[in-house]
Amino acid sequence: MSVYSDASSEDLGDELQSLGWYHYDLSRHAAEALLLSNGSDGSYLLRNSKEGPSCFALSVRAKDSVKHFHVERRDSGYKFGFNEFPTLQDFVSHFANQPLLGSDTGTLIVLRSPYPWHVEEPSIYESVRVHTAIKTGCTENDLVAAAPALGTKEGYLVKQGAIVKNWKLRWFTLNRYELKYFKDKESKEPIRTLDLRSCSAVQFDYSQDRVNCICLVFPERTFYFCAKTAVEADEWIKILRWKLVRFVIVCACARERGGGG
Repeated sequence: MSVYSDASSEDLGDELQSLGWYHYDLSRHAAEALLLSNGSDGSYLLRNSKEGPSCFALSVRAKDSVKHFHVERRDSGYKFGFNEFPTLQDFVSHFANQPLLGSDTGTLIVLRSPYPWHVEEPSIYESVRVHTAIKTGCTENDLVAAAPALGTKEGYLVKQGAIVKNWKLRWFTLNRYELKYFKDKESKEPIRTLDLRSCSAVQFDYSQDRVNCICLVFPERTFYFCAKTAVEADEWIKILRWKLVRFVIVCACARERGGGG
């Protein structure tokens, strides 16, 4: 028995399309990267689930992790757990100030703010106060566009060994989807190259007896690195997560082009 009055399937469909935080076919991996990179504790979004056309996933950021909850759309509304709600907004309003209990970990999560599907760019521009020219003798033919590759980074991090769990200082470089680490800055050949396209998560880690620790999760192994400062660790995490989200977007665009013939 529904705890609210029935709603028609047509009304439910209209509501879903107008919901500003419905992210359509956003994958679980991309949702985690998005909420961890740009969201805050309690940020949430709704996305399609692979379990069926009437199944959805509510992805919620819980501090430094993301939890996923099953939501099912029925003729009578949206079913979550033991209750049904005639509209999705009723669902969110009902739980806005009540914790959700994660069945596996027992973590208490409060829905605080929806993460919008479309984020507007702020209209902030600087005013021109000085406009003059320096006589250099150059022409338009001398103007050559030059910039470093987008999303590159390098620097020293302390890395944990695979077998012997000791920590060693290594020089890291990030370019495209390759994270390489070297014995030192002067070394020409990397000790190892990590393909970030196989990485499933990047986040702060608190399991090691060290501060400013980062972990990268790969299918065969989880890598642990430590930065000198919290700011530096945050910079590495942000750019690595951006890489993961970027890869998901590129793959989605490639699939759309492939299926559009």
